[in-house]
Amino acid sequence: MDPTAPSPLVWREDGLPQSSLYGDVYFSSVDGLAETRAVFLAGCGLPERFTEQRDLVVGELGFGSGLNIAALLDLWRRKKPEGGRLHIFSIEAHPLARDEAARILAHWPELGAAAQVLLDHWPGRARGFHRVDLPGFDAVLDLAVMDVVEALEAWEGAADAWFLDGFSPALNPAMWRDEVLAAVAKRSAPGARAATFTVAGAVRRGLQAAGFEVAKRPGFGRKRERLEAWLPDGREVPPRPESLAVIGGGIAGAALARAARAEGLAVTVIDDPHGVAASGNPAGLVTPALDAGGGPRAALYAQAFARAVQLYAAMPEVIVAREVLQLPQTERDPARFATVAGQDLFEPGTMAVTDASALAMRAALVVEPPAITAAWSGAVVRRRVARLERDAEGWRLLDEAGDLIVRADRVALAGGADSAGLAPDLALSPVRGQASWTDGVSTRPTAFGGYAVPTRAGVLFGATHDRGQTAIDVRPEDHDRNLATLAKGLPDLAKQLSGRTFEGRAAVRATTSDRLPLAGVRADGVLVLTGLGSRGLCLAPLLAEHLVARALGVPSPLPRQLSHLVESARFDSRAPGVGV
Repeated sequence: MDPTAPSPLVWREDGLPQSSLYGDVYFSSVDGLAETRAVFLAGCGLPERFTEQRDLVVGELGFGSGLNIAALLDLWRRKKPEGGRLHIFSIEAHPLARDEAARILAHWPELGAAAQVLLDHWPGRARGFHRVDLPGFDAVLDLAVMDVVEALEAWEGAADAWFLDGFSPALNPAMWRDEVLAAVAKRSAPGARAATFTVAGAVRRGLQAAGFEVAKRPGFGRKRERLEAWLPDGREVPPRPESLAVIGGGIAGAALARAARAEGLAVTVIDDPHGVAASGNPAGLVTPALDAGGGPRAALYAQAFARAVQLYAAMPEVIVAREVLQLPQTERDPARFATVAGQDLFEPGTMAVTDASALAMRAALVVEPPAITAAWSGAVVRRRVARLERDAEGWRLLDEAGDLIVRADRVALAGGADSAGLAPDLALSPVRGQASWTDGVSTRPTAFGGYAVPTRAGVLFGATHDRGQTAIDVRPEDHDRNLATLAKGLPDLAKQLSGRTFEGRAAVRATTSDRLPLAGVRADGVLVLTGLGSRGLCLAPLLAEHLVARALGVPSPLPRQLSHLVESARFDSRAPGVGV
């Protein structure tokens, strides 16, 4: 999104916010909150429908100031069933700034905590999907910043209720096209309800053509009538998993544990006592892979990067440094950096080309991976899983002697290159990497083919990249290789470190032939999160949420095109290591 673009709203003399694009107001001049409660909440049968299922999914066309969602959250917090989880999907092509939304929501101080949690976690403005945590409300919001048809085609969820709240059909007819209403029906669960303030004939006919039954109801304020619509019921709600066993103690396993617990699952993390996770170094970079093409791969890394930064920012104790400088390595790099900095996939101002033709990644982080994995994993069972077996009660995880380690409803493989032991069909390639570090020296976080980042006590640099190697011994010659690489990017720092004795750590990363991560569900129901390469700290948090959503049958935070990118036909067969 262009940061220099004018605001999509103007304030009228009577104090009401009006769209500068469509000429319509953002809420009723009578009482916007009362209208929301009458038209959308009551119109969709809320809160009576809260108890129908544990996971409730609500969709919205027209996020605007967040008023409808704040009202929904307020009602949900007061009336939600025990163990209930609310999933919200909303679409906004022209997002407001947080301060503009705050000025609007201030009209209704009775929304209190519900409005505040939205403002405290106000979604970004970059093109794409934004996952927003709503702590204290057992709810999560996915906001699609894009055209309505594109967003509905990209979303893979099925809503139980829809708030159809675009601007007036007379002023914004594109939001009410038959194509849009058909897409709403396609993204609806059996028995879904839809509600809107308008009873325009084209809207009624569009909803009916899409399969909804419709009825006029008494309107709110100056509107004589409003519209309610519903689909035939007949839903079957499958049993919801209650527990997840995660195999792998690195960032992938930790991210899965965090995401699963957020959805109410009981989680057990099991890790090989002799394994060495690639995310165990004292410092690590959180940066996206830079892709000037702007296609699905670029969108995947941009969305994953934004989500990872958001989650790590909520743990300030794990952050070592902010902003990473990417130095050019070829003559083409300055132009490529300029293209990346101009992509609307990133938040405005987070990528900038410097006077030295480097790329300043202002939102990038240096973090302490062990602190993150410890916080997210919780207690870890230190045993090696040799075999998985499935029976009528779920999954049994067995050790080399055939003894039971744990039972769980679902199981996830997140052990990096070690995942191949239980799923050899995944065709993972191991890559050995050794990092080096020393105390008493500081540096600005910098990437240059290699990288150098600050630790709590000094500097870490590296790392080697040896395909096909799996040994994890620390080698003096690899310290020399790291120093030689450092000399090419930061010669002054390399000179300062010359002659020192370094500490180090070697680990094995998992990569795939197409260099894309694997995050999907195999035909036997096993979840797989691996192939993250050197971008685990960036990719794992979002992909873990995608996998947990798949396991529970709730909306994924990934758009359809990106979920297809990380899922693969490689999940279609059952691994020889898995018994059924």
